[in-house]
Formats: sequence, C-alpha cells, structure tokens
Amino acid sequence: MPWLEVETKVKIKDVRDMRKRVRRIARFVKKEKKTDNYFALKINGYPKKAFRVRYNGKDYVINFKKWIKKYWSKDIVVKQEFEFNLNEKHLANFLTLLKDLDFKEWIRKIKYTESYKYKKNKRVTIEMNKVKHLGWFLEVEYLCQKKEMKKAKEKIREVLKGLEVKQEDIDNTGYTKMLWEKGRSLRKK
Repeated sequence: MPWLEVETKVKIKDVRDMRKRVRRIARFVKKEKKTDNYFALKINGYPKKAFRVRYNGKDYVINFKKWIKKYWSKDIVVKQEFEFNLNEKHLANFLTLLKDLDFKEWIRKIKYTESYKYKKNKRVTIEMNKVKHLGWFLEVEYLCQKKEMKKAKEKIREVLKGLEVKQEDIDNTGYTKMLWEKGRSLRKK
C-alpha cells in the first residue's frame, strides 16, 4: 500500500533563527545534497504530471506523487507517494523506454537539506532546505497510512506551533512550480 505524505512548507526569512528554533524541538540527523531531475509529457506549459529521478549515492530513486486534494487543508497538503529504486544499468533502460514514450527531461531541482527528527515523535521529519534559485524553506512531514492522517496533521500543527510559525507564512506551492514560474519570468525579460 502506498504511503501518504502529509506535509507543510514555510519560506524561511531568518535561517539562523529558524535553525535555533528547530534544534530546540528536534534532533539533527544529517545534511545532504539532493539533485532531482524531473520528467514529463507534453511540456508546453506547466505539466499536470511528472516524476523525478534522484541519485542517493547508491541507487537511482524514481518518485511519483499523486496529489490528494480532498484531504488538503489551508496549512497542510497530502500526497500519495510511489517510489522504487533502480541501479545504473536499469536506469538507462528505464530512461530509454521513457524517451520512446515521449517523456522529456523537464526541470532540475538542487536542494541542500538539513534533516531533523521531532523529539516528541520520531515519525515527524523536519527539514531545512536551501533550494537553488529559490532560497530557504522549512518542511514538516509525516509519512503515514490513511488511517493515521488525522494524527499526522495534529503532529505537524504541534511542530508549527512549537516553531512559532504563523499561518500566513505557510506556502505549499511545489518547488517545481516555483522554479518553473521563476524560469518563465526570466525568459520574458
């Protein structure tokens, strides 16, 4: 059964201050660089569906997310997440198949991530992400099954309150949408 990714995102105004707040309520786990290449069909505008390929240092991770808007609220979004790994040989075959099906590489996202685990619930992941061309963002995420969604939302709101995040600072626009908009505005100039 696919997992539900229950999450929220906040644009960080003061990185040092936010890092202090995060470290009060969460334990540092790791820093990493994530390079994601997105592929889509019919790229004449913002595509309705896309998937990403991320190299994790060992394998290539293929990821597709399906937005489940009926579970969304003002502050939290829910997506069904599908993911599988391929080694380098299998990735080449997979990408050949996709090109034959007319998928095109669409956008690249590079983010530098600091990951934390919430001290009161290890299933809550807090990330501070520096996204190339966009700046710093805070993400609070809880992976769960459908029956746990209410609890996931409660925990995320608890974390936001602990971090003193205001409702108006939440912006759940996807990074690819932000990058696409930024690229579109730059092309117009």
